[in-house]
Amino acid sequence: MILKASHRGGAKALADHLMNERDNDHISCLELRDFSSDDLHGALAEMHAISKATKCRKFMFSLSLNPPQDHVASEQEFLDAADRVEKSLGLEGQPRAIVTHEKEGRRHAHVVWSRIGVEDLKAIHMGRYKLALRDVSRDLFLDHGWELPDGLATYGYKNPLNFTLEEWQQAKRKGLDPREIRQVFQQAWAGSDTQQGFRNALEERGYFLARGDRRGFVALDIDGKPHSIAKWTGLKSREVRAKLESSEDLPSVSEATSTIRTKVTTQMQGYIAQATERQAKDMEPLNDAHAELKQMHREERQKLQAGQEKRWVRETRLRSDRLNTGLRGMFDRLTGAHQAIRKRNEQEALQAARRDQKQRDFMIREQMKERRQLQVQIDRKKQGHRKERQILATNISGMMRMHSPDHPPPHRSPTQDRQRGIDFDIT
Repeated sequence: MILKASHRGGAKALADHLMNERDNDHISCLELRDFSSDDLHGALAEMHAISKATKCRKFMFSLSLNPPQDHVASEQEFLDAADRVEKSLGLEGQPRAIVTHEKEGRRHAHVVWSRIGVEDLKAIHMGRYKLALRDVSRDLFLDHGWELPDGLATYGYKNPLNFTLEEWQQAKRKGLDPREIRQVFQQAWAGSDTQQGFRNALEERGYFLARGDRRGFVALDIDGKPHSIAKWTGLKSREVRAKLESSEDLPSVSEATSTIRTKVTTQMQGYIAQATERQAKDMEPLNDAHAELKQMHREERQKLQAGQEKRWVRETRLRSDRLNTGLRGMFDRLTGAHQAIRKRNEQEALQAARRDQKQRDFMIREQMKERRQLQVQIDRKKQGHRKERQILATNISGMMRMHSPDHPPPHRSPTQDRQRGIDFDIT
């Protein structure tokens, strides 16, 4: 499993995030250990209350556990992984909460530990926890027979397509795959030798070079959002400056934004709005299928849970009836029969709990198969939409350049324009 963790505060915000049903198909609170509360918000609030006895602001250690894409992890696998992590980090015995999420045909989990020691009320020092998590992650991959990712197979190697959280969030807001954005910048960089060449290459792809306020060189997309050249090309700032030289001749971010807004006419914005609206309608059948499948799966899980709870009550009553009361119960205690029956009841209760867990895991695996089949269709549709948006952005960029005084359209005869079906009188 890929393990990612951080120290953090904000108990309510974290609980809200982990129990957010809007972005997840299914949410399950797998474990609440050593809390008086029986819900996640109450459990994390207890962590916060205990931290008040210390000066520790980031009193929680939050961990995400992500199995390989083609593997549906069981509840026990998540529990075992959490046990390994807390042992390697010195968090054994600390209050913890485990929540599982399912979305887009994948299942992952989040674990939250309290960092405040139960006995001494001092924050537990985590040390170099990232190295420890790397080793645990590698062991989990090897123990389960999963193929090791490059980052775990060869320590120190970093995939050039790794992104910071800021880059992921920026690309997500724009609705594009960040790998595609990075390739746009890298291809433009590799195909140009001068600042002007790089500028032209970016404009052909819908980005506009500008002078950043603090980041040197930036590129603005059609929406006016800045992208750092160094970040998105994967280069160091001095390498960018060496090739692009001075930024004094470039417009500032505010000037470039104003220029873009002037160039992008109402008709061009209409093209984008039409494409967005059409793509949204195109996704409606798949979104409806997703909502229907999610509701059906939830009902199946609720039915299973209700059945298991009913059976658990019935079996608990049967086990309880084995224990005699009154004089016969006193006689059983004297002869040792009471202790034998009690031990038998405990063993049967443990077997019943394991049986219920296997039933839940089986249902989840079968439901995930159905969800993944639907996700294949959704991903295929989204990929087609991304390509369409890229083509649209390139076409809009070309139209803007044709109407720019710096890039006048090539001279053509009226006959050539009619043959090509081009009308340059766009307002």
